[in-house]
Amino acid sequence: MTASTLSPAVELARDLLRCPSVTPAEGGALALLQQRLEAAGFTVERPVFSDRDTPDVENLFATIGTEGPHFVFAGHTDVVPAGDVAAWSHEPFGGTIADGILYGRGAVDMKGGIASFAAAALAFLKERGADFGGRISFLITGDEEGPAVNGTVKLLKWAEEAGHRFDACIVGEPTNPDRLGDAIKVGRRGSLTGTLTVTGVQGHVAYPHLARNPLPDLVRLAEALNTLELDAGNERFQPSNLEMTTIDVGNAATNVIPRQAVARFNIRFNDIWSIETLRVRVREALEAVAGLTCDWTLEFSRDASESFLTNDAVLIDALGKAVEAETGRRPELSTGGGTSDARFIKNYCPVVEFGLVGQTMHKVDEQVPVADLDRLAAIYRRFLESYFP
Repeated sequence: MTASTLSPAVELARDLLRCPSVTPAEGGALALLQQRLEAAGFTVERPVFSDRDTPDVENLFATIGTEGPHFVFAGHTDVVPAGDVAAWSHEPFGGTIADGILYGRGAVDMKGGIASFAAAALAFLKERGADFGGRISFLITGDEEGPAVNGTVKLLKWAEEAGHRFDACIVGEPTNPDRLGDAIKVGRRGSLTGTLTVTGVQGHVAYPHLARNPLPDLVRLAEALNTLELDAGNERFQPSNLEMTTIDVGNAATNVIPRQAVARFNIRFNDIWSIETLRVRVREALEAVAGLTCDWTLEFSRDASESFLTNDAVLIDALGKAVEAETGRRPELSTGGGTSDARFIKNYCPVVEFGLVGQTMHKVDEQVPVADLDRLAAIYRRFLESYFP
């Protein structure tokens, strides 16, 4: 496949992969999108947002059209680091195409999805013109893989204050587990991260009576969390689960009792819980551990998100039919997996997620078949034709 024979979706995906936009760096990805969208008649704005203890983040909002339904494609151009570059078969920011496969960090998560929905929208507009009976917008952040503080959540508020009202949204995250057309995400479990800190008294291991070791109590508290059964799930969501993610003491010496030990955990929870009821349940489980000799504290991060379920039949049916028409498969309506910026968008309009196969996201040699990029673009275009009849 030569450069002259690349489809619009594949060419744009390749060019986006060549932008080293590791969170929070813009890396040229938003500038590239701005160039392509403005050339097609979109009005493009690039707001930058700031907050304490977080880096500034560039974002992009592009819109075209007039009166009628206002549909939004949403996503992120930021990517996770490449990791061990020497382990890659191709340069992670090279956008290499080999044997029908496009390689690069962000190929599926989610520059490939952005390229496909941009190509679909541009083809739709080329055929129908700007007066197609509605509006199409792009809501693109550079902060999804990072703290998610200066990205979509603020971009949505900024857009609302500017007078934009959205009727429906598709997030182009990699939602399919095995094949394109397997699943549409119609909801997500919530996410809550906690930090458990146990404080003792530092001392010499040969004189334990002069110290107070925080580790035994941390282990007991962590075990209370590890064995905490939250629920069995329901017809809408899988069971909630709590996972310990780190235990740290920062102690490089083997003859020193550490002063402090810290454990962190994350809970993915269904709609049986709210953030507040879950916080209460976790604290109750810790307080039930008797006989503690050290002081402990529990803090929850501010980026917690509630679970949600989208019930917009028009949006789901139109996308489901487009997927089935292009792939021959009727997609499962799923609420599994991790979280995404849809957790912010659902406060403004009905939102679903549909994108590429996610098997290689965040991995060495992240990759996507170029045929999948074109097929995804065809699905998005078919959806637009149905949504704006």
